Amino acid sequence: MPFGEVDPHCVGCTSCAYICPTGAIEIVDDLNDPVDPQMIRDHGMKVNAEMATLDPYQFRMRKVGTANIVEVMDKYDLLPVHNYKFGQHVDTPKIDSKRLQAEYFTQGQADACCKGCSMACAKTVDGFELKTGPYKGERVCVDGPEYETSAGGANMGCFDADFIEEFNFYCDTYGLDTISVATTIAFVMECFENGVINESHTGGLKLNFGAMDAVLTLLHQMADGEGFGVDVGQGIRWLKEKWIRELGADEKFLNDIGMEVKGLEVSEYVCKESLAQQAGYAMANKGPQHDEAWLIFMDMVNNQLPSFEDKAEALHYMPLWRTWFGLMGLCKIVWNDVVPADNALTDEPHKIPDHVYNYFKFFEGMTGIELDEDKMLDQSARVYNLQRIMNRMLGFGTRKDDYMPYRGMGPVTVEEYESRADRYDKQLKEILGIDTDGKSVEEKMRLLREYREDQYEKVMDAVYKRRGWTRNGVPTIERLKELGIDLPELVDLVRADQE
Repeated sequence: MPFGEVDPHCVGCTSCAYICPTGAIEIVDDLNDPVDPQMIRDHGMKVNAEMATLDPYQFRMRKVGTANIVEVMDKYDLLPVHNYKFGQHVDTPKIDSKRLQAEYFTQGQADACCKGCSMACAKTVDGFELKTGPYKGERVCVDGPEYETSAGGANMGCFDADFIEEFNFYCDTYGLDTISVATTIAFVMECFENGVINESHTGGLKLNFGAMDAVLTLLHQMADGEGFGVDVGQGIRWLKEKWIRELGADEKFLNDIGMEVKGLEVSEYVCKESLAQQAGYAMANKGPQHDEAWLIFMDMVNNQLPSFEDKAEALHYMPLWRTWFGLMGLCKIVWNDVVPADNALTDEPHKIPDHVYNYFKFFEGMTGIELDEDKMLDQSARVYNLQRIMNRMLGFGTRKDDYMPYRGMGPVTVEEYESRADRYDKQLKEILGIDTDGKSVEEKMRLLREYREDQYEKVMDAVYKRRGWTRNGVPTIERLKELGIDLPELVDLVRADQE
């Protein structure tokens, strides 16, 4: 390229800021008008260097993106299988990142997600031939799949990479969320296998776990507004209410296995052994997605949150931190999907403090305003508490709305208990001092459930207290005053809950 011309692929890039001959950096400075572009550039260079040197040995985001998480979750019994009953499966290698990288992903292409990003974690499959639907026989470019899409396949019992690609393409084309669709269909499949519904309700579709052809048919029905797909497209909460009302289905069973909170389907992680993740899901303002508080590794694998107070602190900090960088338009991936080499030596490695500091410096370089953790948390808390009050205005936003379906806490069925019997029996003996000899599986399930539900109540109390909310989960007037958002209409709305 002739000297002085701007390469459009470089706009926004900071990875070679000191040697770029094209003038791209100056153009970006003119467009964004930052107070201190050098500060932004310096801290961006640190992140870019980590991506180049550390990512190949950590999560391989530049090679496979979030698909790398499939085999990690399977290893730790956290990959959802058959509507979250199980956490791993012998066929997981058929859809994991090693398979996708070797046989599907197209490498060496520009990342169409965020132009100029040196991580370029978005992946595509080019020239994929569709086997069903309105574009049958055409070769298309499929975006991804990301972890949640592949894990959604596992949740439906569909361990086939071609199926995952086709499912992913049509969800994108139809404007459907792969998480909500997969989690809803997994629920439908369990209901089908338990006789809650049958072929007379599904229009002849045999919706057993692993029924890939039936899933794709259902997906096309959703988009076309035809057949059983019309019902399934309404989501789990709607289906539960319909089948309880019209079919006399067991309300307790459906509520136990229907993985939704606040009407939103749960994202693709098995959280039975992570109390913090259960609360992170169910207490999230917009429902059980992993964006607010992904604590499953901190809590279950690394045991960094042993007490209720530790869990409450994480469930105070993480949703506010994640809300903040979202408000700033900053990417989550460069915070915790590449980690400084010395991160384990810091006082709070779960926060990845060096990267948090980088974000503060991006903010300062852009605005000229110095930022620290307390200021950041207050900025975010104003928004977060307003969101909670908005939920309250819409009829949600109280304790009753923050409960996790029991499938997310523990075993609902005998089959589920027996799949991890050694683990559950050991917990009953060592934690509760219960002699399990001679007890039926049903009795052991009842005792375990009483314990786990009690633990969940306690973590809710701890989190509400740390956030400055009432025991009913509503922000206190004192908290609104602390944040400077004690507007009369907001105070009037929450006052009734506190009198």
